[in-house]
Amino acid sequence: MKYARLTKEQFEELHKEFINFLATQSITAEEWAELKSTKPEVVEQELDIFSDLVWEGVLNKVKFLEHISPQQLMLFRISQTHIDLIAIKIENTNIDITTKYGYKWLQQNIQDDSVVLYTSTKALKEDRNKDIFVLIQQGASITKGELFTYFSDLLEE
Repeated sequence: MKYARLTKEQFEELHKEFINFLATQSITAEEWAELKSTKPEVVEQELDIFSDLVWEGVLNKVKFLEHISPQQLMLFRISQTHIDLIAIKIENTNIDITTKYGYKWLQQNIQDDSVVLYTSTKALKEDRNKDIFVLIQQGASITKGELFTYFSDLLEE
């Protein structure tokens, strides 16, 4: 397994897609029921293969990620060859940017001495999707890139 197995809820959400997947494997509903009772290891393999296929499809489309913690904002833009990072660290521990007040404070005080901005670019390894998956496992969320664009534009001013 390359990524992680989907959760029970995710499998339920993708029920129709999973049925289609089994059909492409020439596994009927009756055969699936039999496999579950007689060959649980085959069932496990099929669940893992389907999970990896779903993850590949999702990860192929990822262009932006963000990871927000009380004093840090990590914004990623992902191309086919590299990842651009905008990192914002708040050294004032009284400010929590995960709250509405804290985020508004950040927007209004971006030039404050307690706000540290970093940017960097990192070349992706041979497996782009695996690099993205690691960031997701570390707590990053897939986004449309609004925050990256907002702060990128601020940095260019």
